[in-house]
Order: sequence, then C-alpha cells, then structure tokens
Amino acid sequence: MTPTLVHPHLPRAGAPPRVDRCARARDWAEIQERMLVPLVDAVYRRLEVGSGTRLLDLGCGSGLALLMAASRGAAVTGVEPSAPERLALARERLTPDGPFAAHAGTRLLEGSPEAAAPDAPAYTLVTAFQPIGCTAGDADELSALLDVAAPLAERGAPVVLVGWGPPERCATSSVLRVATRLADPLRGAGGWRPACRDDLEDVAQRAGLRPDGSGRVACPFGYADTDSAVRGLLSTGLFDAAVGATDQAQVDKELIEALHPHQRRDGTIWMPNVFRYLIARTP
Repeated sequence: MTPTLVHPHLPRAGAPPRVDRCARARDWAEIQERMLVPLVDAVYRRLEVGSGTRLLDLGCGSGLALLMAASRGAAVTGVEPSAPERLALARERLTPDGPFAAHAGTRLLEGSPEAAAPDAPAYTLVTAFQPIGCTAGDADELSALLDVAAPLAERGAPVVLVGWGPPERCATSSVLRVATRLADPLRGAGGWRPACRDDLEDVAQRAGLRPDGSGRVACPFGYADTDSAVRGLLSTGLFDAAVGATDQAQVDKELIEALHPHQRRDGTIWMPNVFRYLIARTP
C-alpha cells in the first residue's frame, strides 16, 4: 500500500504531545500486555518458577508477568522506572485484598532498581520482559537497569532478557515503521529500528553476565478490530514521538493504513511475530 504523503512539522520546543497517559496505561493492561503471555509462560516453565523463586521484574508495567509468577507461588518484586500510570494498575491487580490477591511478600516500586534491594535473601531470578530491538537506545536503557539490578541477585542467578525477532518474522515491524517515518524530525530522541542478531548478547556482556541458553517464542498480536489494534499499539508509547511531530489524527490514519494488510475478513487483526529470550547468569 502506498504510504500517505504528509508534510511533518516540528513540534514546539518543550511541548510534549498531549497524551492521556492514564487511558494509554489502561489500554496497555487491557489490550496489549497479554500479547507476550506465551513468552512469559515459556520462560517460567523453562526456569521452573515456583514457591522457591524470589523474582525481581524490571519494567513491570501493569504487572501481568508478576501475576503469572505469583500464581505459581513465587515471591515477586516489580520495579517500574518510567510508567507510574501502569504501576498504579499493577498495584490494583496485586493488592493483597484485591480480586487477584498475590503472595504476601509482593513489592511494587517506582524508579530505580536500587529501591528493590531485598531485606532477606537475594533474588533468585531477574527478568526484563520489555523487548529491546525496537527503538534506538533501548539496549542502553536496559544495560543501565541491569548494572543496578544484577548485584541484587544471588550468585549464578538467571537473568532473562527479551528482544524482538528478525523483522522478516515479525509482521508488526511494518506497522512500527510508521512511528519512525512520521517522527523523522525527532529521530534523535528515538524511533523504530530493526532488531540485530546479537542485541541480547551485547547487553549481557556489558552487564557482566554469562549467557546460558536462549529460545524463541511465537507471540502473535491479535486484536478484535482495527480500533483496538490502534489503541493497543499506541499504548506501547512507541508512537508518542510521531504524535508530537505531526498530530494524533495523522498517526491514527497512518496506523489504520498500515494495519489494513493484516485485517482478516471478519474484521480482526492478526500479525504473527517471533520474540527471542536470552538466559544469562550473574557472576
């Protein structure tokens, strides 16, 4: 499909796009977060997460991965460095007297992993389920988190890193390119990039971790209709720069156009993807 021709204009300096972050967080929790459930489940099964696991999750978002670990008996701690609205939803989900009551030792913290230093035994597992290999600089951000988090785990503890698979095996790649094309004036602040083969190994090496296995998991992105697909994808935050460079209506229009090849006869959207995970060990 021929891309819509637009004349992107630079946003005013210091004027971030007007985004309802609470609504976006809710869309993330209700639509988008579940797309990685097969990946999280595969990791937990491989590492036999259970009652003896003390888990630290970096970038825990609205807490679905924590819920899945807690349901297996793990004691969970989640740290969210940049999305307080998502963390608020995690607190609703994981409150001891809520509908999804979790382990009594559950902790949810905003900011740096330093705040997650355990009072008792060190963590036995560290996870970072937010995939890298999607935006410029995301590997650097993960490395910074690991520099602080890895020393909080016991010696030889597994650290799980996650990344997007090759673009040719990720149908969503073509849709994510919309973000970079529209946000071209802001590319220095971040934009979509294709995943590289050794992204995860490079991050592990920089953090002083020892690779100890990897895997690939199919995680298709499926949506009930185009509207839910647009809302889910916008909730990732990957299109915020594009909204700032153009406007919300233009981003919505381009997204709908990019999603058209993935729409089935019944109106649903289906995009097959493959994600990769790396298990590394603390020194």
